Amino acid sequence: MAEDIAGRGDPIKTLQLMWGKAEAPKRGPKAKVSVADLVAAAVSIADAEGIEAVSTRRVAEAVGISAMSFYTHIPDKSVLLDLMLDAVSGGGDYAMPVFDPAQWRANVTFVAKSFRQYYIDHPWVLQVSTHRPVLGPNTLKSYEIFLSALDGLGLDEIEMDMNVTMIANYVFGAARDVARSRMVKELTGMSDDEWWYAIAPFLQTLDFSAYPVANRVGPIVGELYGLGDPNRAFDFGLERILDGLAVMIDRKAAG
Repeated sequence: MAEDIAGRGDPIKTLQLMWGKAEAPKRGPKAKVSVADLVAAAVSIADAEGIEAVSTRRVAEAVGISAMSFYTHIPDKSVLLDLMLDAVSGGGDYAMPVFDPAQWRANVTFVAKSFRQYYIDHPWVLQVSTHRPVLGPNTLKSYEIFLSALDGLGLDEIEMDMNVTMIANYVFGAARDVARSRMVKELTGMSDDEWWYAIAPFLQTLDFSAYPVANRVGPIVGELYGLGDPNRAFDFGLERILDGLAVMIDRKAAG
């Protein structure tokens, strides 16, 4: 998957547009479209066709303005990319969840699965490198939700943030595997099962005795879920993370 890099545009202009602080033109007719209209059009294109399909000209055409008019709203594609990332972050307009710390495992599971679904709904996000955070209102809402699921557990502020990073990195990797499997199927026109059936006759001619552990485990898992079950793998990994977090919480409680 090719990567685009966020954070390359003018950082102040980007933040002004994200937070609705950009100055409106003092002269000229009222704009036909808003920044939000352009960002929504760009997200729709990316969701349907991938981030490669997004260009300033394509977005302008989608909302019925000229390519040059686009730049009176958003200075360049780099800024547009950051605006897109913030627009799809934070779960939309629904109210902030209220978490009961006594149900922390369910809370963290809910947040992690919601975060994974966000990547599945917007797979192009996985192609965008975001070393510098996009500090828009929706991104901060997402961070607030994540932190809130860990609040009241006896963790200090650094521990809360580090756990958010750990879980977010795990979700990112798990979601990327799902996106890759879909991309491979689209590019090859062959499902994983079809690929297995195609190579099975050749594999049966090989001697795997040099790999005794793999030879024992491989056929069992292959029979169960072929190249893998991403949902099962995600749940298994998340449970192990929660088990480790439980140890940390108990140690903190014990002093």
